[in-house]
Amino acid sequence: MTLTVFLAVLGAAALHAVWNAMVKGGSDKLLGMAGVMLGHVPFALASLLFVPLPAAGALPWMVGGMALHFGYQMFLINSYRIGDLTQVYPIARGSAPLIVAAVSVVLLGVELAPTELLAVLIIGLGIVSLGLARHADGLRNGRAAFLALVTGGFIAGYSLVDGTGARAAGTAVGYYAWLSIGNAAMMALYLALRSPGTFRQLAGPGQRTFWIGGGASFVAYAIVTWAFTQAPIALVTALRETSIIFALFIGVMILREPLNLMKVFSTMTTLLGAALLRWART
Repeated sequence: MTLTVFLAVLGAAALHAVWNAMVKGGSDKLLGMAGVMLGHVPFALASLLFVPLPAAGALPWMVGGMALHFGYQMFLINSYRIGDLTQVYPIARGSAPLIVAAVSVVLLGVELAPTELLAVLIIGLGIVSLGLARHADGLRNGRAAFLALVTGGFIAGYSLVDGTGARAAGTAVGYYAWLSIGNAAMMALYLALRSPGTFRQLAGPGQRTFWIGGGASFVAYAIVTWAFTQAPIALVTALRETSIIFALFIGVMILREPLNLMKVFSTMTTLLGAALLRWART
């Protein structure tokens, strides 16, 4: 993993935390998620002017990616309805790199150096341990934790599929742009069937999430998709999940969620893993 890829993925992690905080902070989680996903479309269409068409061999991966992204979005909405950002986000994002690393090594034959494997485990430990922190009322939310864990499974799935698909496509941004348009179409169909009134709200209270959240989300994952073609998928996934550090800051400083020693310890552990991951390839 070169320094350029390393810094690009860290930037993507910050953008990812921003749009998640916008969805969590809104009173209507479906409106927030719909704004972000439909907000991909103008950015995707603009990017298609500058990139080639993906190779035909990437189409099955693209369709699979659309389905996995949509499943991820649905579970994330329900997780945020009942859990805090600083609980749901770390479990969902922390479990994903561990699953990706295990599948990459065991099933896909990817070879990671012992130091890289250790870095992935440390990052996963740091992020998942944030989910063990108690809330201000002294209780934990088991249902939110379960939904977040399922969400993590979807994250791992689309990371592996998109990493493979982007390499087969020959254009990472082109692959993700078309995937985003397809994913937005699935979201629009879901809204038309389940919540048609959400479309009207996108022209009012949903505008901010549409443009800012949609733009941040599209750029963030376009960078990650490109990074999948430049470095092992397991390493990119692990580094991307350091976005929990940015989410922790936003959750505490802006959403006023409680801070405790467990959260501080977990954040420092995650930072250690990220530093070790960078050092492993120098």
